[in-house]
Amino acid sequence: MLVTGSSGNAGREVLREAARAGLPVRPTHRPGASSDEGSVPFDFADPATWDRALDGASSVFLMRPPPIADMKTTLVPFVAAARQAGIGRIVFLSVIGADTARWVPHHAVETALMAGPADWTILRAGFFAQNLQDAYRKDIRDRDRLHVPAGRGRVAFVDLRDLAEVAVAAAQDRIPAGQAHVLTGPRAITFDEVAAELSRALGRKIRYRPAAMLPYLLHLRREGRPWMAAIIQTYLHVGLRFGQAGTVSPAIPDLLGRDATPIGEYIARSTAIWQRD
Repeated sequence: MLVTGSSGNAGREVLREAARAGLPVRPTHRPGASSDEGSVPFDFADPATWDRALDGASSVFLMRPPPIADMKTTLVPFVAAARQAGIGRIVFLSVIGADTARWVPHHAVETALMAGPADWTILRAGFFAQNLQDAYRKDIRDRDRLHVPAGRGRVAFVDLRDLAEVAVAAAQDRIPAGQAHVLTGPRAITFDEVAAELSRALGRKIRYRPAAMLPYLLHLRREGRPWMAAIIQTYLHVGLRFGQAGTVSPAIPDLLGRDATPIGEYIARSTAIWQRD
C-alpha cells in the first residue's frame, strides 16, 4: 500500500494500522527530505516521482496536502496514473460535504474517482479528534483555551485510529469498492464539553473561547497557515455553528463491527501532548 502524506497525523495512523494488519506499506517523503528506510520520494507536483512510488503497489491511501489547491494538475492526474499502473484500490481521504461543495478541492478528486471504474473508496471524514494535537495544540498547551469560530455548534469528532482501520480494511478488500462513507465519532459534543474533557484529563482548567471569523483567519495566517488552508479551516469551523459536523454516522460501527472511539478516550491517552513541561 502506497501511503501519501505518511508523515502527517492521518498517514502515520494508516502506517501503524497497516503494520498491525500485516499489510505491506510504502511510505513517502518529499524529494530531498530526510526519510525512513523503505520510504520513497514523492511529490504530487512532480509526475516524475509517481512511477517509482506506484511500481508494484496494490493500493493507495490518497490524501490532499493542505498547501495544494489545484487538483487538475496534481491529484486528478495522479489518480489516472495510479489506474494506469494497475492499482487495485484507491482509498481517498476526503471531507464531509465534498460531494456537493464544488469549491472544496476534494470535490474534483471525488469526481475523477467516480468517473472511472469502481476501484475506489472515499472516506468523508468529520473533524479529527487529532485536531486537538495539531491545529489547536498551542492554544491548549500555552493559553489553556480552545479558540475556534464554532459558536455553540456540536461536533462528532472522529479518531484517526478508527479512520485508519477503515482505510486499511478497504485496501485489503474487506470493504466493498465503489462506496463513499462518512466517518464520525459516536456522539456530537460542543467545544465547551471538549474543554471539560481536557480539563479533567490535564488537571487544569481549559476554557472554550469562541472566535469571530476574520480574527480567526488572521490568527491562522500568523501561525503560518497558507491562505487556502486558512480559508478552508475557517470555513469548516464556521459551518459547525449550523450543524455541518453534528450528525453522527453509523459507518464506523457498520464497517468495523464496534463502536467508534469517543473523544474522551483519545484525550485520556494523549495528555502528554498538552503538558507544558
